Amino acid sequence: MKQLQQQFQGRGEVKGYTFTQIRVTDLGYIYQKELDDQISYEVFKRKENKLFDYIYYPTSNSFGVWAWDCKTLERAEEILNRF
Repeated sequence: MKQLQQQFQGRGEVKGYTFTQIRVTDLGYIYQKELDDQISYEVFKRKENKLFDYIYYPTSNSFGVWAWDCKTLERAEEILNRF
């Protein structure tokens, strides 16, 4: 299965942001999202596409459903630990 990248540059509506994988569990991920001096964290559930053999990264429609944007790492870890 194709894993998510450790680090990547945002495209589209998140162009300019740098995303860095902070934590991985069997059930989810935390990525640090950085633009200039602004840092936040995206936490989301692990979702697999078994037909095409890859893991989904959430789109904007996923937030509030199976992905969340957090201002602190501590809050992102609280959410991840609930999965």
